[in-house]
Amino acid sequence: MAEQERMRVAGDGGAPADGPVGPDVTADVDVVVVGLGVGGEEAAGRLAAAGLSVVGIERDLVGGECPFWGCVPSKMMIRAANALAEARRVDQVAGRATVEPDWSTVAKRIREEATAGWTDDAGVERFTAKGGRFVRGSGRLVGPGLVQVGDELYRARIGVVLGTGSTPVIPPLPGLEGTPYWTNREAMELAELPESLVVLGGGAIGAELAQVFARFGVRVGMVEAGGRVLAMEEPESSELVAAALRADGVTVHTGARAERVEHDGNGFTLHLTDGARLHGERLLVATGRRAALDGLGLETVGLDPTTRFLETDDRMRVADGIWAVGDPTGHGAFTHVAMYQAAIAIDDILRCAGAGDAAAGGAGGGSAGDGRRADYRALPRVTFTDPEVGAVGLTERQAREQGYDVRIGFTPLSDSSRGWIHGVGGEGFVKLVGDAERGVLLGATSAGPAGGEVLSALAVAVHAEVPVTTLAGMIYAYPTFHRAIETAVRDLLS
Repeated sequence: MAEQERMRVAGDGGAPADGPVGPDVTADVDVVVVGLGVGGEEAAGRLAAAGLSVVGIERDLVGGECPFWGCVPSKMMIRAANALAEARRVDQVAGRATVEPDWSTVAKRIREEATAGWTDDAGVERFTAKGGRFVRGSGRLVGPGLVQVGDELYRARIGVVLGTGSTPVIPPLPGLEGTPYWTNREAMELAELPESLVVLGGGAIGAELAQVFARFGVRVGMVEAGGRVLAMEEPESSELVAAALRADGVTVHTGARAERVEHDGNGFTLHLTDGARLHGERLLVATGRRAALDGLGLETVGLDPTTRFLETDDRMRVADGIWAVGDPTGHGAFTHVAMYQAAIAIDDILRCAGAGDAAAGGAGGGSAGDGRRADYRALPRVTFTDPEVGAVGLTERQAREQGYDVRIGFTPLSDSSRGWIHGVGGEGFVKLVGDAERGVLLGATSAGPAGGEVLSALAVAVHAEVPVTTLAGMIYAYPTFHRAIETAVRDLLS
């Protein structure tokens, strides 16, 4: 490999290669990680820090979608939009206030504080400082333990970790292709607000961004083909969020599909199956995400190249010498899932490497031999609308479809002292889904001003299968939002 080509590879690769390198192999290493999103970066960095030789390959930005186009910048936007909403509530609780939105403040904070202008120098340095070797490009499997990136070929002695993330699902809508529609990426990089926006999709991303832009004065229309927004959550959550969106001025269309798009150079017109038409200067497509597996060379290691997701066992193994973490596993496009799976894969890889407890001790959470296994029974998720919707485990519908003897506990947040005190902006509820036979919770939802935070207690209850009678006997601090859990538990037991 020419010296100028070697310059594209950052870091010294950690431990030196053992034995001769073949004529067509750039380097022999312990592990190759393809995709350095949150899960891949976590795995690559901690394995390198544990003393393994690791090559990390990323074609975009180290850190992936979350810090640059997802979780972090979107929550900055939401924080700003919620501050505007609270200011507008002052008249109902504390006197008089006026507020003038300024998007430039938000855009500047995202650009300078969160994304460094959408550069990943800090992420690359984080990895290489731990001893990893960084390669910019698209990694592709070309055989067992072999990963090609450009003209370089890396051979992994222990194995390969796949953390290639996901990409937006773009529906095959007539008239859409070739137009300047937005996905979450364009929305996060936005420097100036449009006058109007059409949001296609009523899931978490669509609902969060629709509310943000509406609170900043953009005229927003939303289209959801299903019968309700947040279709994967409880119906009560859908009703709560739809009402909140409408209160912020969002026009919400549910149960009607988009059948075609027109773009005249100045704006978009979305034609719906019910005859309605929505006009907007911009169109945000938020119709879901799919695992980024195209062109990964899965067929070269005996895997189906047309698969939607990579099926993993409870150690995150896809096949011998191949692990997967994050979105490609199909367990939800959540940062916390990717990090959780990365920790499990790290433990398993260190065990395979024979690194033992000492190497794993600094890897955060257990030794190489602790036998940690993936368990998704208590998978938490939060939609960061206002009110927030936190949920964990099974919904009522899912529990009934799986044949459980279901009991429900429910209480409106307004019935709690804290909800009553909070007043305007305090809408929400706690809903519990119980297994009557075993006397434990299968799932729960906490919606309200702190829905995602209240969820933590419910996530523990579901994960640890805490008996409902134990929850009923706890002391709940007064006056807090989480005290509504006690009322919901009583309702479940009544």
